[in-house]
Formats: sequence, C-alpha cells, structure tokens
Amino acid sequence: MTATAGVPRRAAILAITSGKGGVGKTSLTVNVAAALGRAGHRVGVLDADLGLGNVDVMLGLTPGAHLGDVLGGEKTLSDVLVPGPDGIIVIPAGNGIRALTSLSSPQWQRLAEVIDEASSALDFLLLDTAPGVSDNVIGLTALADRVVVVTSYEPTAIVDAYAVIKLLMSAGPDREVGVVVNAVRDAEQGELVFRQLSAAATRFLGVKLRYYGFVIRDSAVGDSVLEQRPVVSRTPDAPASRCFRRLALRVANWSRRPTPPRPSLPAPMTPFSPEDFARLEAPRCA
Repeated sequence: MTATAGVPRRAAILAITSGKGGVGKTSLTVNVAAALGRAGHRVGVLDADLGLGNVDVMLGLTPGAHLGDVLGGEKTLSDVLVPGPDGIIVIPAGNGIRALTSLSSPQWQRLAEVIDEASSALDFLLLDTAPGVSDNVIGLTALADRVVVVTSYEPTAIVDAYAVIKLLMSAGPDREVGVVVNAVRDAEQGELVFRQLSAAATRFLGVKLRYYGFVIRDSAVGDSVLEQRPVVSRTPDAPASRCFRRLALRVANWSRRPTPPRPSLPAPMTPFSPEDFARLEAPRCA
C-alpha cells in the first residue's frame, strides 16, 4: 500500500476467520505471517480470539500481558507486543477470560485504536478471529480490509463456513470475502469445496466469493505445531509450506492495490432477534 502525502501509512489488514474450530485457521494465520516475514515484510498478528487466544502457544511464546490488559487500560500496546519467529510481531490475547467474549463500546473504541496504532508501523496486520459467528467476530471483520474464511473438506466445515459468509455479507454486502480450503488431498479437492460454497453464495445470497487457494494435508504441519514453530520455518520444502508461501504471495500483492476507507468502529453490536435470523436464513449449501 503506497502512502499518500499527508496521510499516515497503514498496513493492509486481513481478518482470518472460520465457521468452526479445528479447520486450521490459526495455523494458517501464523504460517502466512511467517512466510511474509521471511520475504522481508513487516508483519503483525493480533490474536483476536479474545477469550481463548492461542497464537502465543502455537509459537512457543510466553507473554507477560495480553490484549485484554490494553482494552482495560492497564497496559499500553507497546507493553504487550511480543517478538515472534521470522520477524513477526504478536499481540497476544487472553485465555479463559470470559469478560473479553463480549466487548463494551469503550472496549471496541480502544480495540479500533490498537489496530490503527499497530498497523501504522507494519506492512501487514493479520487478525486471527475466534471461530463461529459471535458479535466479536463480525465486529472485528468490519475493521479489516479483506476477510478470509478458512474451511476444510468436511461437510460440517463447509456448512459452517457458509453460515459465516451469510452473516459477513449481511453486515457488509460490498466487502471482499475470500475462501481458503485447508487440509485437502490435492488442488482438485480444494476447488470442489470452493465451487460448492461459491454456487450457494451466488444462488442464495447473490454474491461472488473469491478463491484464495488451498493448503495440502501434510503431516509436517502437525509436527510443527508440536514443536511450536511455523511449518514454513521448520520444513520450508514441505507441500503445505509451498501452499502457505503461495497464499503469502497473493497477500503481498494486495499491498499494491488501493483499499477503500474502513470505519473506525464496527456497527453497534445488538443481539439477533428470531426475526433477524429468519430474514438471514437461506437453504443450506450441503
């Protein structure tokens, strides 16, 4: 992203989310970040699973404070930044903190300020959201330039990804939503999953999704998780590592495109009524 005279430079902000847990969303986030870092970009990862964050665990980090301390006013952003592998910077979230699962208006304001402050010194900022369709997830995606929905070949993961896409498009019909299919056998399997989601989104929601790519199912990913290292660093030649690098290259190209202005805060979060759910509901894609 090229800075304009008189306008503060800002990172390209990417929210990475999923309909259900266990599809490899956080693994994808840290590996794309590491691949970008290894390519020389300044990259940050904000663990936006505010109540059950685990980016720090996946990278073997031991932060002394977390994002919740910043939102509560006890710490500044610089107090909680943790250096990670391959030059990336991590903003850790709390774990098992119920109060962070639903943010107040002042906390949303502070979170938007944290994202702006962090992004002013970075090329890319990746927001690793919680899985599912909570208010936190939908609100956080409104603070990003683009949204990636991670899914897998499992039928339940596909259906849940479609549910997330429905709510994302309802909250922001003009936003770009892309899909990454994780842990697939081959490229054909990844394209099959995307075609299912794309057909359902076009038919029932009237929107077009973008296909950002796939990641091959690879035992090297599980080994790297156990060692708390990104697979792109531990095993650069592994099939999954090549997939993560291809996705990182796609992300790197986004920095050269102008992005529309985003709101500093998400729309006010109010609980969905039964009538809201009925209005948003569409036939399942599977």
